[in-house]
Amino acid sequence: MAAAQGRLSDGAGGMDEAKGTEEEARHKGSHNASNACGGGNGSTVPPAFAAAVEALRAVRLRPQIEVEATPAPKRLAPHAYALEAAVVDGDEDLADGRLVLLHDPAGHDAWHGTFRLVTLVRAELEPEMAADPLLPDVCWSWLTGALQARGLAYGEPSGTVTRASSHYFGGLSARPSASQIEIRASWTPREGLGGVPDTAAHLSSWCDLLAQVAGLPPAAPGDASVVTLPQRRDPQSR
Repeated sequence: MAAAQGRLSDGAGGMDEAKGTEEEARHKGSHNASNACGGGNGSTVPPAFAAAVEALRAVRLRPQIEVEATPAPKRLAPHAYALEAAVVDGDEDLADGRLVLLHDPAGHDAWHGTFRLVTLVRAELEPEMAADPLLPDVCWSWLTGALQARGLAYGEPSGTVTRASSHYFGGLSARPSASQIEIRASWTPREGLGGVPDTAAHLSSWCDLLAQVAGLPPAAPGDASVVTLPQRRDPQSR
């Protein structure tokens, strides 16, 4: 599965760490060997975070969307869990992305909460679509619309939509020009009972966004073709 490998930040802006802001440089991190990170020095995983991760594992997804665990960033928050996904049609990846759940039990001023979701989504574009001047606004509306369609409460949404084009020359001139859209965003999910956000619904909304970016039709409510996310090992302390 070709998964998104772009760097993410935990700031309210959801911006690429490579942008080089002071906040991002301070939090720039690498990935550890496990998918979930607990607090340093062997601290235990908070029950709210463990419950949020368990809810992610129970989500039922469309069969075109392949999701798997991936190493989570170490330094964005005391606890983190990461997933990568691809929308697949036969042997072709139509879109891919990465979703990271961050948790700081002490709270985070920029988040206005103790949890934060950070995402990177990208897909290749048809030339006609890439030329649309409203495309960035449309793509951002897909993100917010996916959350609103499932009735999710969230705060502090922030991010960027980037459109890039590649043109080939010399020995590569036979290749057609290509365009890509990339959505980087973060938002604070509202917490429910026990301080646990509805991460399952947020993951489903994120998959709705992936499917829309990939050009798939909306899934019918109660679609029996969706599949359960495979179980992963428990969150671990880093």
